[in-house]
Amino acid sequence: MILLGRLHNIANYRGFIAGSVKREFQSKYRNSILGAAWTILNPLAMIIVYTVIFSQVMHNRLPGAGSAFAYSIYLCAGVLTWNLFAEITTKAQSVFIDNAGLIKKINFPRICLPVIVVLNACLNFAIIFGLFTAFLLITGNFPGWTWFAVFPVLALQILLAIGLGITLGVLNVFFRDVGQFFAIFLQFWFWFTPVVYPVAALPENVRGLLAWNPMAAVIRAYQDILVSHQLPQWTSLIPAAVLALLLCLVGMQLFRKRAGEMVDEL
Repeated sequence: MILLGRLHNIANYRGFIAGSVKREFQSKYRNSILGAAWTILNPLAMIIVYTVIFSQVMHNRLPGAGSAFAYSIYLCAGVLTWNLFAEITTKAQSVFIDNAGLIKKINFPRICLPVIVVLNACLNFAIIFGLFTAFLLITGNFPGWTWFAVFPVLALQILLAIGLGITLGVLNVFFRDVGQFFAIFLQFWFWFTPVVYPVAALPENVRGLLAWNPMAAVIRAYQDILVSHQLPQWTSLIPAAVLALLLCLVGMQLFRKRAGEMVDEL
């Protein structure tokens, strides 16, 4: 019943959410000559740099892969999706503090704020991932129908990110060290996840520790789809799915119990 109530509130304030997403998107490029064209130029430049530097200049090769672009695709598959996770969690953990003025002045369901964070991040990701998909098509590395397996993995990743983000967001209102600690922790988390290096590059005794990293399985799923052109091992995603659901439940419980106190604390 509580979940249905939250969804009902979100549906009722869909205009507020859509307007907030639109304003934030437009504010990024306000007073710039090229305007919204930067939404394409920035990710396009990143993809070109990864491709040219790692494939053509450094001649990096992914073990067991025949394509000259395999390592670039491996890198993009990991970096682009990790950036989505990092953007959602980072912005969600500070969303209530960043919008303290709005929370105090306007009466609206506070749960709309994390939703806005997710939609903004997904909009940015959709643009850059669309360009990446075009790159796969142009270079002849498109995985075919397997590409659609990205969507359930993406849904799991977003659920994990927002569950963690809301939990940290509520805690950060009362304990400001949470945000500072998470910024440092996220850097270590990135390098403990096989994003820029293959799992085979790790020592045998370290590989077993990846089982404790939920994002390792998620990133590996993307790499299986986009690099190896095969469906991921769905069972390997079960721990991440369980953790995502637990974090969402914990986050919503914290939010429900502390929503009133947050206003006073802010």
